[in-house]
Amino acid sequence: MAGAGEGTRMIETPRLRLHQWDDRHRDAFAAMHADADVMADYGGPVGRAESETKFERYVAAQRDHGISRWAVEEVDGGLLGYAGVMPRLSNDHPLGAHFEIGWRFTRKAWGHGYATESASAALRHAIHDIGLREIVSYTSLDNVRSQAVMVRLNLRRDSARDFTTLTPRGGPWRGLVWAVPSGWPRG
Repeated sequence: MAGAGEGTRMIETPRLRLHQWDDRHRDAFAAMHADADVMADYGGPVGRAESETKFERYVAAQRDHGISRWAVEEVDGGLLGYAGVMPRLSNDHPLGAHFEIGWRFTRKAWGHGYATESASAALRHAIHDIGLREIVSYTSLDNVRSQAVMVRLNLRRDSARDFTTLTPRGGPWRGLVWAVPSGWPRG
């Protein structure tokens, strides 16, 4: 892992680079969010304005909390997607204030293990460099791809914390909760 602590600008894995967000990522980020397959678990694609809002939220989280989703790039700099721990500090969420590991990748990046590789690197950074103690992840019942990543990351299912909330479009969404176990990655 390159760098350490809150000032980390990039994390390297054997195949990937996890970068802090900058303007060069905006167009690819928006294109990923406009893809119906990529956004199926979210209820469908989102427009540029909603994508820009999300992008700015990630930039602000990094600036204000030293942690966020990371832009996941190929070695040549092409954006594959994102992965990382996001502060969810509103008590309005069904889980209350928490930190959540999550990821989203372009269709061409599916099936290559990039989500597991980058999420593992992001978790190591959050736990060892930032010092977070409790991190959760959640996904829908039908998102078996993300559930498989959670299993490969050795997260533990925490069904007692499952929740239902509303999507940005107002429909119900049921979240299945997984937790990063104490002492991770052992385990």
